[in-house]
Amino acid sequence: MNNVKKFFSIRDLENLSGIKAHTIRIWEKRYGLLSPERTSTNIRTYSLSSLQKLLNVTLLYNNGYKISKIAKIDEQDIPLKVKEIVAKNSVKNHAINAFKLAMVNFDQTLFLNTYNGLLADKSFREIFYDVFIPLLNELGLLWQTDTISPAHEHFITSLIKQKILINTEKLQHLEPTKTDKIFVPFLPENEIHEIGLLYLNYEIILRGYKSIYLGQTVPLETLKDVIKYFNDLYFVSYFTVAPTKDKLQKYVEEFSEMVAEYEKPRLWVLGHQTRYLREEGHPDFIKTFTSIEQVVNEL
Repeated sequence: MNNVKKFFSIRDLENLSGIKAHTIRIWEKRYGLLSPERTSTNIRTYSLSSLQKLLNVTLLYNNGYKISKIAKIDEQDIPLKVKEIVAKNSVKNHAINAFKLAMVNFDQTLFLNTYNGLLADKSFREIFYDVFIPLLNELGLLWQTDTISPAHEHFITSLIKQKILINTEKLQHLEPTKTDKIFVPFLPENEIHEIGLLYLNYEIILRGYKSIYLGQTVPLETLKDVIKYFNDLYFVSYFTVAPTKDKLQKYVEEFSEMVAEYEKPRLWVLGHQTRYLREEGHPDFIKTFTSIEQVVNEL
């Protein structure tokens, strides 16, 4: 338990719940919804149970309950009200909150129980799009504001990767049914942000294509080994942090030179760095995308 984050600042609560710190203080003062402790320097700190309560209150609030009404609900009945809403409506917000708590506490059991609960009504694809993508989008902000540490991020992303890999493996024993394209998902050297690529690999295989997954930090010359063996290749990559803006043009030129003697393969790219490709222009064999959905629609 030594690694579990037990106390949170009001900024942590704001970042995790989406409720402004000013509003939290009003709810605390006017309705007594939370009972913070004080440090020796008189700074508010909140317990894990306070965070759990605030996340539940937030779900009720976002589903039309007035805060004055929520304040009158017996504390032990708030989770019951939440379950009623989840049963009637989308489980998205509840699941995201549960995954956040699992992340903060390094709680694998809570993650798995929440995921398995979602599977009762949703497909894996629906869970990824409706829950995992919004959750992952929030992680960047939570990390930047020091609400979570890199260890928290690695913990939750590793569990999400695990689910992508499990669902991908279920498809891999099937022979490809489409032969007009062969996909090669890879990340360039020094690029390790793999979740998006792993999920695209799942979608590629789901649609009946052959995929040669190379994974993280792949040297450019390694790609030539694949080009020698196959035609109709489509390389798929994420340029999140690498290659950097100053090295991007050189990367494209080296790729172009490497494939020049072959039937020119395509390169599909997503990620933060692609905005520089769009600004500077790029060869016709490169296509940039702004989202996973765009790539999936192109398959």
